[in-house]
Order: sequence, then structure tokens, then C-alpha cells
Amino acid sequence: MYKKILLAADGSEHSKRAADNAINLASCNPNSKLEIVYVVDHDKVKSEVLSNWNSAEYKDKRKDRMKYVEKMAQKAGIHYEIKMLQGDPGPVIVDYVNKNRFDLVVIGSRGLNGLQEFVLGSVSHKVAKRANCPVLIVK
Repeated sequence: MYKKILLAADGSEHSKRAADNAINLASCNPNSKLEIVYVVDHDKVKSEVLSNWNSAEYKDKRKDRMKYVEKMAQKAGIHYEIKMLQGDPGPVIVDYVNKNRFDLVVIGSRGLNGLQEFVLGSVSHKVAKRANCPVLIVK
């Protein structure tokens, strides 16, 4: 079974469903460890700061997005760790996965159709193509 699992999370509904699956998989093996990764995209950070320049709450919003996953992991009694990374999510996740030799990546899909995925490129598609381990994409 998988011992070292990476969950890419951003607080979206797809991400929450991916978290449920990752936690279920990690629960199957008492030696499993779940690493929950949230990538702070520089472009989104700029827009957050500009739209919330007078509010101290914008930094806490990122932490709030991870509360669901953290509560579920605690409830399941699994070993987990939350990491915040910075950069373009697709390449950052792939780089982190490949450097740290994960057994499995679990990531949510936005459900883009083939044309949109081809034109825009989704994070899950980039990770699935370039990660050196199995990738579970959850709809």
C-alpha cells in the first residue's frame, strides 16, 4: 500500500473530494503519511493583496481553506503534515513530488472538457503528465 501520499489541496469542492479519497487511502496503512500541499500562486496573491489592501484577513483565508482537510485527517487519526509552497501550482507540485519521491499524488480535477484542458492546461493534467508516480485525479 501507499506509504507516502501527497494531497494537492486548494479548498475547492474538487479538492475536498480529493482529500476524502487521500485520507481513506492513508487510513489503509498505519505507516502511511499524508503530506497536504497548498501552492500559493503569485498572480493570485497579487490580486488578493490589491483587493484586500485594508484587511488583515486575506492571509488567514489560505489557512481557512485547509481547515476541512486538517479536521478530516485528525478525525481519521492519520499522520499528516501541511506544507505551503509558492509559485505556479502545476510545475511546483510536479517538482516537489519528484524531488521527494512520493508513492501517490491525489489531486482534484476541475472537470474541464478536453478542448479547455488543451488550450488552458489544468494543474491536474500537468501533474498527471509529469509526476514520476501514480496520480489519482478525483472529480
